[in-house]
Amino acid sequence: MNKNRTWELTELPISKKALLNKWVYRIKKEPDGNTKYKAQLVVKGFSQKEGIDYNEIFSPVVKLTPIRVVLSFVTIENLHLEQMDVFLHGVLEKDLYMRQPKGYVVLGDEHMVCRLKKSLYRLKQAPKQWYIKFDTFMYNNGFHKSDKDRCCYFKKFFDSYCVTLVCG
Repeated sequence: MNKNRTWELTELPISKKALLNKWVYRIKKEPDGNTKYKAQLVVKGFSQKEGIDYNEIFSPVVKLTPIRVVLSFVTIENLHLEQMDVFLHGVLEKDLYMRQPKGYVVLGDEHMVCRLKKSLYRLKQAPKQWYIKFDTFMYNNGFHKSDKDRCCYFKKFFDSYCVTLVCG
């Protein structure tokens, strides 16, 4: 989080309130049998107020038809298919403040709060900010968006192509 510059410590403005957060812990079994212990900092987004903390929320998801078309085409043409999980910390449009997370409280600055610069899980606007960042990345790298589904991207190369579906 520090490396990604997700937040900066600051005084809480009088007119603002600091959102709460918590750590979510998971034990993940890897295919090779190893065990991974994961920790994820999440914001308690249920305390956000529309019009104050965020204006618009949405989570774009590809329609079923493009998924069927791509899977059929991959099968018929014996093409390569990959799936991957991505989380991008989208840049926030409004100033949001969060209490310092447990284990990250800066000694001497316990009274300060984190001004979020990037989105965290469970913020109401996180999916929208993620999509904006992803869409910008795809456009800047030569991908085109389908006219029929804004979650379907494609790029033609010399003798091949790449199709990317966003399955939120």
